[in-house]
Amino acid sequence: MNLEALRQERQKWLLWKNIQPLQEAIAALPKLDVESVLLEDVVQIDFASIGSTQEQSILDTAKLMKPWRKGPFRLSKTVIESEWNSFIKYNLLEPHFDLKDKVVGDIGCNNGYYLFRMQRHQPKKLVGFDPSALTYCQFQLLNHYLRTDIVYELLGVEHVEFYEHSFDTLFCLGVLYHRSDPIATLKSLFKGLNKGGELFLDTFMIDGDEDICLTPKDRYSKIPNIYFIPTINALKNWCYRAGFASVEVLAVKKTEQEEQRKTDWIDSQSLEDFLDDQDETLTIEGYPAPKRVYIKALKV
Repeated sequence: MNLEALRQERQKWLLWKNIQPLQEAIAALPKLDVESVLLEDVVQIDFASIGSTQEQSILDTAKLMKPWRKGPFRLSKTVIESEWNSFIKYNLLEPHFDLKDKVVGDIGCNNGYYLFRMQRHQPKKLVGFDPSALTYCQFQLLNHYLRTDIVYELLGVEHVEFYEHSFDTLFCLGVLYHRSDPIATLKSLFKGLNKGGELFLDTFMIDGDEDICLTPKDRYSKIPNIYFIPTINALKNWCYRAGFASVEVLAVKKTEQEEQRKTDWIDSQSLEDFLDDQDETLTIEGYPAPKRVYIKALKV
């Protein structure tokens, strides 16, 4: 696979009529001296000096990039209340990984929230994969001031195995259920890892001890591209068939409105609209309400 040709082709996405104005707004962002950066639950950037016009420019640019799914962020007075309080997932996983001096990839990295926070662990290299021009623009806005050396690729999970180098640790969070062939996806992740490498993954799950999965007829939680929702045993079997030697369950967690909710930064529906208004244990389609399993899979 010629990834360089693919990269050049996807750079043209930035010329799309809905994306080019965002690129122009990023290019026009004020140049400011950063006083401090805090990579905590809220990724925060404060400036040594900033005027009201410059504050407004940052706010207006961020608003152009809605919806903001991952976060939250604060750039001076601009607070981006993303749909997901992503620190809940990050803080759940953080005790289980060691990224120091490792080559790390985040598959489906969105705007880079997890990658920005991972810098505190002093990895050797951070690479994000996400074929979304919009979230790439969000990353550019943030990185305009954070000035990291994170590499953002407009590529998908299917390209990981063909990447120029392999990874010591891969994160694939909230991606697997969007893939129509989950085992092929896991194989691509497996091939992208070095020996001894680890995959951290979360996905929707259903309860039960059987080796089975739910296949929604049309939509799940109003989402059309949800294909397979496995039991934990079925997910483990997928991982083993992809080549992983061991699978450790780190946590099982029901998705709650503390974690995913409607905000002014998305202008669309969220979890509260996806559940049965008479029974929150069910989706609006009558399926079990969203619950996620978090695993660590090892390549030996």
